Amino acid sequence: MLRSEPEVVPGFPDRKIPLGPKAERELKKRTLTNLYNARPQWLIDAHHALDDAVAAAYGWPMGLGNDEVLRRLLELNLARDNSAI
Repeated sequence: MLRSEPEVVPGFPDRKIPLGPKAERELKKRTLTNLYNARPQWLIDAHHALDDAVAAAYGWPMGLGNDEVLRRLLELNLARDNSAI
């Protein structure tokens, strides 16, 4: 079992406090690595939404592949470096 305790930082979710050794072992399994290895659908959806927001911020079309995104970012970075000279 877990007990919820209010977080001290406004806007952050409540902290989960384990009640007993079994709950403590289970809580320790909740890591970012395990979350990303599990790839739950809500996380995949969140990444797609973030990708779309970044594309919109740059004025790029949605759904660009990784290679094209990296090419465009490199192009922007090189243009910025050259303008500083």
